[in-house]
Amino acid sequence: MEPIVLKKLLKPGNRALIVGLGKSGISAVRFLLELGLEVSVSEGGRAAQLDGEVLQWLQEKGVKLETGGHTSEFFCSADSILVSPGIPLELPALTAARRAGIPIFGEMALAPEFLRTPVVAVTGTNGKSTVTSLIGEICRAAGKKVFVGGNIGVPLTDYLSGPQDAEVAVLEISSFQLDTAGEFRPRVAVLLNISPDHLDRYDGFEAYAASKLSIVRHQLPADTLVYNADDPLIRQQLGKLPLRSGTLPFSVEKPPAGGAFLQGDRITLEGFGPAGTAREGYFLAGTGLRGVPNGLNAMAAALAARAIGCPPDAVTTGMKNFKTLPHRLSLVAERAGVKFYDDSKATNEGAAASALQGFEGPVILIAGGRGKGGDYSILASAVRGKVKAMLLLGEASSRMAEVFGKLTRVERVKDMGEAVSRSITLAESGDVVLLAPACASFDMFRSYAHRGETFRQAVLEAASTIGGVEMTGSRIDCGAGLS
Repeated sequence: MEPIVLKKLLKPGNRALIVGLGKSGISAVRFLLELGLEVSVSEGGRAAQLDGEVLQWLQEKGVKLETGGHTSEFFCSADSILVSPGIPLELPALTAARRAGIPIFGEMALAPEFLRTPVVAVTGTNGKSTVTSLIGEICRAAGKKVFVGGNIGVPLTDYLSGPQDAEVAVLEISSFQLDTAGEFRPRVAVLLNISPDHLDRYDGFEAYAASKLSIVRHQLPADTLVYNADDPLIRQQLGKLPLRSGTLPFSVEKPPAGGAFLQGDRITLEGFGPAGTAREGYFLAGTGLRGVPNGLNAMAAALAARAIGCPPDAVTTGMKNFKTLPHRLSLVAERAGVKFYDDSKATNEGAAASALQGFEGPVILIAGGRGKGGDYSILASAVRGKVKAMLLLGEASSRMAEVFGKLTRVERVKDMGEAVSRSITLAESGDVVLLAPACASFDMFRSYAHRGETFRQAVLEAASTIGGVEMTGSRIDCGAGLS
């Protein structure tokens, strides 16, 4: 199949349709209008649910808008279609457009022809936002002007619409974005891990894994791949991936020949000296990156940063300056020797298992929500012997109780307030109370951020009545995080 030449399609006077009017969709409208295209938008939600100022802006710009669903007639009237990341590619209207020969692409497909800045692209099931943010922090410590965006919150089209004056663009990329990425080619690709997720959208785990692995599809031999050598699927697939001169593994299981290794709180990098064998050491003590999950994230970020020319002292400074992202293993409070952690971003089994891996135990785990069709056996091995009790809420609580009731004490609770109350009753000094849901949030909450903030407020309210609680951090505004 011939690649789409977007500069021929996206020229003044041509008709472009954008599917989805979220943050990415609005940014794409702005970008395509600047190119002089005739732009239309199809939004599944009703007009009454949309921001009035956005609707007025679209009207002023002459953008045609359909709401409340997607029609084949509207789609087939376009010369090209740009889909937002969350839009299912099996929409009947998209299928009709595909049959009509209309090119369909996502914002990452714009990079080869419109982006002038070298790209570090980060993907994986878990840890993407942390690694992307940390690479950005290291680049800033190195004195580099950096754009950090993609799935992490700032659309790529925002950067494309500006002066593009950064020295490096660090992009978090989801599997949904990779599905429509066209000829996208990162200078440095970071492949963190692959475990079952979004199986409610993909036709099985193999299809989801293939999406993640596609981040390297168009890399050239001179490009770099940073990858998790401990991930069995990535190891298995590595021989099938395109050859490149820069292949940098990271591991906690055994020191790789060139790459990074984590032992305790020390990261060792090898292969960046003049002879390709020099070693560098970095300590995680005194940073917000302690524990195995964040140690893996730190190794990936350090390798990527060194691969794009950041010096060792910038890696050290960047790690020290890095602040843990909200709802990602954030310490919320400590009461009588019991620590409360918010990892609401753990929206799949692999992420919850990774969070548990970072604690010595015992753990009281608050989990549940809307299941994604994943395999709870991934989490079962982490629960066994470490989790003293599971407090389950939401749509998946019944199924999770069946699976985990054989491994530990399980209670189903009606809401987050009851979950926190029961955790305080069950916890003893030295225990950890961990919110790591292993599920999406949308059955009970607006987003994973809303769920995490609800947990935090429930802990705070319990603290005010019980006393003896040291609160950590400040109130976090609820964002519109996905999952």
